[in-house]
Amino acid sequence: MKELLLGNEAIARGAYEAGVKVATAYPGTPSTEITECIAKYDNIYAEWSPNEKVALEVAIGSAISGGRTIVSMKHVGLNVAADPLFTVAYTGVNAGLVIVVADDPGMHSSQNEQNTRYYGKAANIPILEPSDSQEAKDFVIFAFELSEKYDTPVIIRMTTRVSHSQSIVELCEPQGQKLKEYKKDISKYVMMPGMAKARHIIVEDRMNNLADDSNSMSINEVETNDRSVGIITSGISYQYVKEVLPNASILKLGMVYPLPDKLIREFASTVDKLYVIEELEPFIEEHVKSMGIEIASDGLFSIQGELSGNIIYSKLTGKELNKKSPAAVPGRPPVLCPGCPHRGVYYALKKLKLHATGDIGCYTLGALPPLEGIDTCICMGASIGMVHGIEKTRGRKETEKWIGVIGDSTFIHSGITGLIDIVYNKGISTVVILDNSTTGMTGHQDHPATGKTIKGEPAPVLNLVELISAIGIKNIKVVDPYDIAKVEEVLMEETKRQEPSVIIFSRPCALLTKKKEKPFTIDQNKCRHCNICMGLACPAITRDGKTLSIDKTLCNGCGLCADICRFNAIERLVD
Repeated sequence: MKELLLGNEAIARGAYEAGVKVATAYPGTPSTEITECIAKYDNIYAEWSPNEKVALEVAIGSAISGGRTIVSMKHVGLNVAADPLFTVAYTGVNAGLVIVVADDPGMHSSQNEQNTRYYGKAANIPILEPSDSQEAKDFVIFAFELSEKYDTPVIIRMTTRVSHSQSIVELCEPQGQKLKEYKKDISKYVMMPGMAKARHIIVEDRMNNLADDSNSMSINEVETNDRSVGIITSGISYQYVKEVLPNASILKLGMVYPLPDKLIREFASTVDKLYVIEELEPFIEEHVKSMGIEIASDGLFSIQGELSGNIIYSKLTGKELNKKSPAAVPGRPPVLCPGCPHRGVYYALKKLKLHATGDIGCYTLGALPPLEGIDTCICMGASIGMVHGIEKTRGRKETEKWIGVIGDSTFIHSGITGLIDIVYNKGISTVVILDNSTTGMTGHQDHPATGKTIKGEPAPVLNLVELISAIGIKNIKVVDPYDIAKVEEVLMEETKRQEPSVIIFSRPCALLTKKKEKPFTIDQNKCRHCNICMGLACPAITRDGKTLSIDKTLCNGCGLCADICRFNAIERLVD
């Protein structure tokens, strides 16, 4: 049986066919769909973990206890999980442990272009890189076999184009996998210095064996054609090469770490001119050069952004592909949705001339004009630590001009410890939690405060107010962000307070229920063209010359525009 699957769907299918018992993840584009799809298989336990570190730790426990386990995250999530990652390479596994990491060349939805291949090299963990959906499925199964054969976690590196592209996949029946026997072994699983020193030697031997065996692995393939040009490549870059240089000889690497030195030398010796084609940093290229092999692509490709067939063709031939230019598409800048509960908060921050350290989520869009509601965005949870750092540098008086802004899911992910730091070190900063009852940017996934698991089952609800109170915050306000007057009042009150405080602006994402209130319209006889409503950056409000209007098909009926209109020109439509 064959199906057309996204690369992420194929990863999930591979987990099912490989007999996975447990799947963990924290949602992050472009990896999110993997675990969402795995959750549809009733025989696999799946969970959204509070963050990637916890997800990997749960996965390690599952694998050591004897069940095949898969954990998924995006590239920056691996930063969060790096602590257990480096040590599980020492302990090894029992049942197979596969770590799927989706990189994002081109930064379609990320704050950097991190390259997971360097993590594998640094941690001494093998890395596989599929080039299409069929390989994504097959490589998962292969990765579990590799993991158990060599007693190591295995990373599968996906990229946005493979994760979100579809291709035909041959489906197979799942393997019957029994739990492996667990045996207590403190010399293997307790990484005190004495045990870790012994395990480090085992890790080095393992990687040497993997490097030798990689020369004969079926996932490293040679395609012999025109010997005047030879190309070493992997992942989505292979698809681009095949598209524009179908007659070239190719060494297609399915395992990108450790690399097969013998196979590389043999391939290089059979071609006249050798190129290495890969996205981002020259990971494979540097290794090939270190072997003393001359390559023609040294410095030819940028270490920034994605490749394409046209880029590869033009770099190698000096010519452009004979393709028609696509029709110009109107720009569509990212913007908060109509009815977004965050909009009023950002409008108030700008009106009150407050600065804000921001965080990762859909609310990051509040940094853009005309809202311009946040000043910084570094990583998950950074807003709280940063606003505390600003206070300790610039003093208490100037701290009245600053707040930290974070979402509910991100606060649970990595904001809690920052808030503890503020209390413990006698800070006075104000933290704003934009609670929209979901993990919004990645597609409305549940988290510990929503009351549902990944499978939609009822779950205990994390009470944010009680949690924050237990941390030691005495001043906690819960406000509806649609009440713009109250939003401004509470912001002014709490930022002047000489104690730490937390404001929770709580209203579900407008897209959760799909329920719309009656839309608003602008009375042209009352409108004075002051454009203040345009400052909300609501997609439903448009201007044609001087005339302002509201698209009733877009309007969510939140009423913020009516609240800020000084001339009562904005009214709700009636039947």
